[in-house]
Amino acid sequence: MSTFPAARPTTPPTVWLTRGRHAGTAAEDVLRRALRRLKDRQDIDDFLEVPESAASPYRVFESRRRIAGEVTVRARLSLAPGTDGGQDWTLVAEASRPWDPEWPSPVGMFWPQEPDADWRHDAATGLRPGEVNPLPEDDKAVRRRLRDCARDAWHLHVVVHEAMTPDERGRTPLAHWLPPGLRRRVVEHRATPQQARVVNWALRDLGVEVPRGGAVVLPGSPAPDGYDAGDFSVRAVFLDGTEPTDLVEAVTRFDALPRPLPDGAQEALTALREDWRLLTLEEELARERELVAMYAEALDAMTKSRDLYREAADRAHEALAAYREAAEAPGNRQQSVARTAAVSPLQQLTRALDRLKGGPGFRRPAAHEASGASRPEATAPGPWAPEPPSVASEPGPAVPESPSVASEPGPAVLESPSAAPEPQPVISAPPPVAARSQSAASDR
Repeated sequence: MSTFPAARPTTPPTVWLTRGRHAGTAAEDVLRRALRRLKDRQDIDDFLEVPESAASPYRVFESRRRIAGEVTVRARLSLAPGTDGGQDWTLVAEASRPWDPEWPSPVGMFWPQEPDADWRHDAATGLRPGEVNPLPEDDKAVRRRLRDCARDAWHLHVVVHEAMTPDERGRTPLAHWLPPGLRRRVVEHRATPQQARVVNWALRDLGVEVPRGGAVVLPGSPAPDGYDAGDFSVRAVFLDGTEPTDLVEAVTRFDALPRPLPDGAQEALTALREDWRLLTLEEELARERELVAMYAEALDAMTKSRDLYREAADRAHEALAAYREAAEAPGNRQQSVARTAAVSPLQQLTRALDRLKGGPGFRRPAAHEASGASRPEATAPGPWAPEPPSVASEPGPAVPESPSVASEPGPAVLESPSAAPEPQPVISAPPPVAARSQSAASDR
């Protein structure tokens, strides 16, 4: 198994995303009132509150509007359940063409634009994007805050060191000069003149450094490809109310880098693309056509699968019928019977030896003899032949034994009036002497 983490997909050029936290307890009511006002003023084309689902605890709102008369922007905001710190929200918007930073922020498609609104808080640090946020005085708190900011990939974090304490004009936030699409996504941190060493000590793990009286754009986690701390640091930032051109240019270049999607952004983007509910008539018609085409393809695939299954079943039945016909043919039945009745060579040899032991006069008892009926003649038993059973009704005459043989007659032939004699096997060996003596005595 590979131990390397899977590469994250980059943020598409048509997508704009951010997240935040509503510090109050009535975020849903704030959203509903703001959406109604936006639609009444025709700032948005339409909005929709997705019905609550038991499968998800999030409340979902959708909004749509047109930019520059021809670019359609669809935005989806999901609101998490409330906690003691408020309610976290995630916003993902996608335009019909690559996003232009000069377009207005999609945050204005949902939230009211009051300066001190409760929704304007960073979910990671609790700070306010688009405003000046001084660093804490405690060194450990500074390190903890910058460490949390380094992990946040939803916003752009900029650390500015004040060479000297600025006046009111120097407290103008950086977002004032940024394009509208970046103002709600930049979190500005200000370090006092005596905090230069503490800030660099806290940022050394990230491999970046803030020049004295300058600024740096933090890389985030994970850092985008092509990020170099030297390319996104500014040596001097004049906090006198004039536009910090170099810093604005560095932030804009950083935003244009192909950055990986933050944690949770892939799910939010997938929900925007696949679970979108706020459709126009043309979009509904196009979706219905896609569904019809998809169902037609599925039905065609099912029909083809059924035909293939039916054809395979027919072939299987035909093969089974052919096999049965071949098994029931006469020739095959005779072969089967012959194979069943076949006798092994050992059994044939055993039978031949049994016949050899019985000699030329040995025969099997007839049917009437086996049943106990009388027989006309009895054959004298030979030395190797078994003694026939005695019959009480008609005993045969005794045959005297002769120790010598006068002549050499042929084998005795037994005749039976009731049944024909069974054919005896031809034995090439001469009959024994005792058998010839008995045959001669019988002739006399």
